[in-house]
Amino acid sequence: MNTEKEKVLDATMRAVCPSHPGEILKGLYLSGSSISISEFAEKIGVSRKAVSAIVNCHKSVTPEMAMRLSMATKTTPQLWLNLQANYDLWHLAHEKQEVFSQIKPLVFAVA
Repeated sequence: MNTEKEKVLDATMRAVCPSHPGEILKGLYLSGSSISISEFAEKIGVSRKAVSAIVNCHKSVTPEMAMRLSMATKTTPQLWLNLQANYDLWHLAHEKQEVFSQIKPLVFAVA
């Protein structure tokens, strides 16, 4: 059973969808700087198309991309992966709510 603290941390229970990591990348790092998507992509060693797809919320942040983003933004790869996981889990929980609501918790014997 979820405690109140776990419910607060559970992204699937939020009423509003968490931000896609591309929105964070664009809003906090690229929009306020003089670096273009093409320049940023070159600096992290990927194509402009790859960064554009993330910034426009068309692609997910992979573990490799999370490493690249973390190095360029002085953050951690976990930040980018957590943002992506929260976004993905929220969508899954809301798009397939009827499927998941039918699954009942099992009781396991603890050895």
